[in-house]
Amino acid sequence: MQIYRRDHVIFLASVFCFWLATYIYVPIFSLYLEHIQFPYGTIGVILGSYGVMQILLRFPLGILSDRLKHLRKSFYVSGFVIAAISGLILVFFESFTMVLIGRLLSGITAAMWVMATIMYTQYFNSENSGRAMGGMQFLTVMPQFASMITAGFLVESLGWLFPFWVGIMVSIIGLLLSLCIKVVPSNDSEDERLSFKQYIIETLKIKGLIPVSMISLLTHSLLFMSIFGFTPNLAASLGIGEQEMIWLMTAFFIPHAAASLFVAFYKLAHKSQLRIMFLSLLIAGTGLISLSLLHAIIGLALGFVLPICLSQAATLSPTSLKTSVMGFFQSFYALGIFISPLIAGRIADWFYLTTVFILAGVTSLFALLIVFFTLVAKQGKYHEHSTHHVSQ
Repeated sequence: MQIYRRDHVIFLASVFCFWLATYIYVPIFSLYLEHIQFPYGTIGVILGSYGVMQILLRFPLGILSDRLKHLRKSFYVSGFVIAAISGLILVFFESFTMVLIGRLLSGITAAMWVMATIMYTQYFNSENSGRAMGGMQFLTVMPQFASMITAGFLVESLGWLFPFWVGIMVSIIGLLLSLCIKVVPSNDSEDERLSFKQYIIETLKIKGLIPVSMISLLTHSLLFMSIFGFTPNLAASLGIGEQEMIWLMTAFFIPHAAASLFVAFYKLAHKSQLRIMFLSLLIAGTGLISLSLLHAIIGLALGFVLPICLSQAATLSPTSLKTSVMGFFQSFYALGIFISPLIAGRIADWFYLTTVFILAGVTSLFALLIVFFTLVAKQGKYHEHSTHHVSQ
C-alpha cells in the first residue's frame, strides 16, 4: 500500500488532538478539584486513577489487538469518543463518583495509544522506526507544552470549565481525523492464532523487552516526579510567579521537542541509540544545578530517551506480537506514572521538597546502570561473534 504525505499529516494531526484532548485540563485539574471542595486524599485517588487504567488495560488491549488486527483503528477511534464522554462528565458533574468515572475514562483513552504507535510504525520500514517514534514523541510533547502554557490563562479568562470544553471540541476534531487515517493491512495469513496465555508467555520471552521497559519506567518516573509532579510546588516555594513558570515550562519542553525531532529525522544505529541513552541519563542524573537548567537538561535527555525506547519496543517483536509487546511496554512504564508521584509525595512529607529532585537524579542513575549493562552485554556478544568468525 502506498503511503502519501497527506496520510502522515492526517495521522499526526489526529495524534496531536489525541494528546491535547487528554492533557488540556491536566495543569489545573488538581486546583479545580480543590476548588470544588475535594480533600487532598480524594484528589490523590482521582489523579492516580488515570495511571491505574493504563496499567490494567494497555497490555490486554495489545494482546486483543494482535488477535483482532483489523480492529486497531476502531480501538483508536473509540479513544476519541471516550475522551469526549470523559470531558462531558467532568463539565456537568461534581460528585466524587462521577468525577472519578470521568478521570477513569480519560485513562482508558490514553490506553488506546498502543494502537496509534503500532499503526503509525507500519507507515515505515523497520529500519526507520526511530523516525516514526520520534515524530510521535514530538506530537506528544507539543500538546503537553500547549496545555501547560494555556490552561491557567483559559481558566482566568473564561472560567474553570473552559479547558474541559476545549478537550471535548478537540476530541471531536480528532475523531473526524482518525476516521480518515489509512491503515496498512497486516500480512497475518500465516500467523498462528495463540491463546491469551500464550500471548503473555511469548511476549515475556522477547529478548531485550524487560530492560527497555525498565528504562522507560524509570524515565517516566523522573518525568512525573518533576515537571508533571512537584516542579510547580518547588517553584512556588522559591517565589517563582506565574510568568516565570511559563519560562520554566519552556525550558523543559523546547529541548524535549528538539531532541524528539532529532530522533525523528536522523537515522540512528541500534548501538548509537544505546550510547545516546547512556549520555542522556548521565546528564539528567547529575544536572541538579539550578531549577531552569535542571529542567532544560531533563527535557533534552528525555527527548532522546523516550522515543528511542519506544522505537526499540516497536522493533523487538515479530509481526504477530507487535501490539502485545507494545502493550506490555506501555503498561510497564505506566507503573512509573502511577507510583512515582506517590513515592515522591511521601519523600517530600518525610524530608524536604528538594529531596524529591535528588530522588529524580537517583532514578536517572538507576536507568543509566541498565543502559550500561545492556551496552556491556552487546559489546561482549560482538567480541564473541568476531572471535568465532576469525577462528573459522
